[in-house]
Amino acid sequence: QVQLAESGGGSVQAGGSLKLSCVASGYVFSRCRRGWYRQVPGKERELVSVITDQGKAVYDDSVKGRFTISVDNGQNTMSLQMNSLKTEDTAVYYCAAEAPQLHPYCSGSWDYWGQGIQVTVSS
Repeated sequence: QVQLAESGGGSVQAGGSLKLSCVASGYVFSRCRRGWYRQVPGKERELVSVITDQGKAVYDDSVKGRFTISVDNGQNTMSLQMNSLKTEDTAVYYCAAEAPQLHPYCSGSWDYWGQGIQVTVSS
């Protein structure tokens, strides 16, 4: 059974930093897509950053230059370093991952999700 668990959220003032971590069990962050989404009440969940199946890091324009996604394969942990935080970054953040299929294919959908963690940025 695959489980993703986020940690590292909390409250911070604008301009500050937080680092989110996502630990996987029953899953290896490797060749398929893995990334971070966020959601605010009343709005759709939006993609913040993803590492593609080609290993490329992609960012939403709203976080480009401020957030950095990474994977520690030894710890099987995915992280999101968030710097220069803004009030509009306030949201529940979710880690997500795509299921691998017969090599070299992946499922094409976001199959696994963490439970979400709150990030609050105050002015």
